[in-house]
Amino acid sequence: MTSLATRLSGPASTTIFERMSGLARELGAINLGQGFPEMDEPAELVAAAQRALAERSNQYPPMRGLPELREAIAGYYARQQGLTVDPGGIVVTSGATEALAASLLALVRPGDEVILVQPLYDAYLPLVEWAGGTARMISLKPPQWSLPLEDLAAAIGPATRGIVLNTPNNPTGTMLTRAELEGIGALAERHDLWVVCDEVWEGMVLGGERHLSALAIPSLAQRTVKIGSAGKIFSMTGWKVGWAVAAPPLAAAVAGRHQFLTFTTATPLQWAVAEALALRSEWHAAHRARYAAAKDRLVDGLTLAGIAVLPASGTWFITVDLAASGLPADDAALAERLIREAGVASIPVSAFYAEAPERGYLRLCFAKRDPVLDQAVGRIAAFRS
Repeated sequence: MTSLATRLSGPASTTIFERMSGLARELGAINLGQGFPEMDEPAELVAAAQRALAERSNQYPPMRGLPELREAIAGYYARQQGLTVDPGGIVVTSGATEALAASLLALVRPGDEVILVQPLYDAYLPLVEWAGGTARMISLKPPQWSLPLEDLAAAIGPATRGIVLNTPNNPTGTMLTRAELEGIGALAERHDLWVVCDEVWEGMVLGGERHLSALAIPSLAQRTVKIGSAGKIFSMTGWKVGWAVAAPPLAAAVAGRHQFLTFTTATPLQWAVAEALALRSEWHAAHRARYAAAKDRLVDGLTLAGIAVLPASGTWFITVDLAASGLPADDAALAERLIREAGVASIPVSAFYAEAPERGYLRLCFAKRDPVLDQAVGRIAAFRS
């Protein structure tokens, strides 16, 4: 019989994000570690939630989500990405992490192997393992953070059933190219693999590029579950409204797990997100522009201070190349020194690896007010000098 201690084992320790945020509070440091914005929240969304709370239902919505929200998600993708999405293939969840959990619990069977791409969001590995699967790791290649298709092909074995992707990537901010996605699609077709593509940062592509979804690739369209997040699109991370989008058979499997996880998501917030997704494209562009300006402010300030920042297209994060900045290459040790000696919290990119980590890079969050960014740059510059 399995002991209670064994059954309780697993990833229960505090994450690096919680630890660095805790240290920032304790030490009074500027927190450029954890990814939550400190800008003014969109008034339109707050007003929509208030109206929904007072004027609409506060009871259970349909398990898969309000039909109006699923229609709004499909409309948003049609306008913003040129995607044709069947609202019947959308499952609304309590945040994107729940969408990931429902998807992986639906797709992974005991003994299955699943390929994960490092650096990776910390929920992927435990979710695969909790479903009874085994993860096989491949890594993006810095400093461009490109995906080596030859490594992906080599990682596919007889027990491989799926691949988890993330574009734009957290922490690197880089995006999978069409050529990379088509290469992944060819391998997925050849080996009959499913794909879960975490695209939560799709609304925060800031470099003038357009987000390319895995669902836009013909070879992936019927075998991919796309994960989205209202919290990331609208910078309302505490709302925890996410969704999974897939072909109807895949969506039905995801919904079957979702109903036994959270079952539904707060009804007033679903109404508010439906209203917000219908906002004009100009509103979304202006919302992104605030973050693009913050990114430019931090990158320009660090560059003037002699800090090398790698190119990034999306997310709220930039990556510092430590060696190119003339800083010690042990990112975890440097992050510890930076928060204690300079009063700035960061996240070592090595924390996003399960094995063979890259250790020469730090992640910084730029979704902060201008004075906070300027003060952080000043502290980092003084630390480096």
